[in-house]
Amino acid sequence: MTAIPSLQVRLHAPGGRGALRLESVPVPAPGPGEIRLIHTAIGVNFVDVYHRTGLYPLPALPATLGVEGAGIVESIGPGVSGLSVGQRVAYAGLPAGAYARVRTLPAERAVPLPDGVPDEAAAGALLRGMTAHMLYSWVRPLRAGDSVLVHAAAGGLGLVLVQWARALGARVIGTVGSEAKAALALAHGLECAVRYREADFVAAAREFGGGDGVDFAIDGIGADTLARTLAAVRPYGMAASIGQVGGDSGPLDLAVLGPARSIALSRPGVFRFMADLARYREGAQATLARLEAGLKVEIAARLPLAEAAEAHRRLEAGETAGSLLLLP
Repeated sequence: MTAIPSLQVRLHAPGGRGALRLESVPVPAPGPGEIRLIHTAIGVNFVDVYHRTGLYPLPALPATLGVEGAGIVESIGPGVSGLSVGQRVAYAGLPAGAYARVRTLPAERAVPLPDGVPDEAAAGALLRGMTAHMLYSWVRPLRAGDSVLVHAAAGGLGLVLVQWARALGARVIGTVGSEAKAALALAHGLECAVRYREADFVAAAREFGGGDGVDFAIDGIGADTLARTLAAVRPYGMAASIGQVGGDSGPLDLAVLGPARSIALSRPGVFRFMADLARYREGAQATLARLEAGLKVEIAARLPLAEAAEAHRRLEAGETAGSLLLLP
């Protein structure tokens, strides 16, 4: 086997969207324990923006961005078993390199796709599904009847979190930025949509949770929203801070957690969760099972690989409702 050329979106130094460069890069034959994959769909996630800006530095530069994709196994390196050339697979997590027509990948990260799960659904939901599994099975195991607050409920992750929680029997309230996004989230199982620019989500969530607040709140916004999210949680409930789309929340005074409020705050990372191969496979299989059972993946837009910068612009502007895909 020889190297084959591949168009890739590369980053040579942290920066704005203009730092993304479309380049042709030779992709070597897969080494021991690796496969070479031809992408059919590539997931775009906010962590890609963090990698681009340097907030979450990549191990080395230049580097190809992207942490999620689906495609066809083109070739297999020595020592790989359980996969075959031509097989449909998906993956999520590090090492980055998904913004590419072709890439090599550790074979242990490739997840075979069932016939009933389309490539685009896998590329748009695998990382988000693993996040939902981590939150609802490991961080704060969800029980039927629990109340949950989800921010950005019409986003790619928000829609997965809403549907997953409802499948577990929980009740879900969520924040949205527009009437259209409210309608979308409600159509995916959200019980109460709060237009956060026009209404107080803290008061709404406290009422939704019976007066004292919700059992579990999931905040990917950060900035000053996190402090307000904590105020929406009932005593002995929990908030999970899973991102900072709105900016850094700054230092946290433990007095905002208790003892008067008596609430817990978790800062879980899905990449840390997926670093353990057993947990990775558990989360992947849980996600595929949800997809086969009817979890809907809303595709907000499909853009050519060359328009990765436009995908980042839409994410950063909060324009997307659902998952963004790049098509190589």
